[in-house]
Amino acid sequence: TQGVSSAASDVYKRQLSEAGDIRVTGEAGGYAELRDVLRHAPCDVLLLDLNMPGRSGLEVLGVLQETDPGIKTIIVSMFTEDQYAIRCLRAGAYGYVNKAGSPDEILLATRMVATGRKFVSPELAQLLVESLNNPQPEAPHTALSERELQTLIKLSLIHI
Repeated sequence: TQGVSSAASDVYKRQLSEAGDIRVTGEAGGYAELRDVLRHAPCDVLLLDLNMPGRSGLEVLGVLQETDPGIKTIIVSMFTEDQYAIRCLRAGAYGYVNKAGSPDEILLATRMVATGRKFVSPELAQLLVESLNNPQPEAPHTALSERELQTLIKLSLIHI
């Protein structure tokens, strides 16, 4: 398995590098750097931080779906699953890993996604099951465009 880490934490990078069956082929700190890394070091699995500098991870995911559809992307985020995971999976991500979760989770997710399967954390699985049992009206933020949602999140982070 090959992986490219894009603005992912050092803990993830170290764990992936130490795994015998995973080879980290590059690392990028922003979108322009990521494009350059992908041109020179192709990968099977891409770890993509949702809060990538310069462009949102969801925007980058959309571009990658068009330009590099063979890359399986795992979104890595500080946001909890209920905020972004389903949106990311709908946008084409193969998995969603919360940075607050266990560092071992990234190994499991990378290995699973490398085989072509989707990765769903236990927390996200629970949310999905609960939504099936208790259908809720759509949350107001689901009607927002990606840009509007990014702006709302940035505004909310300013007040924390």
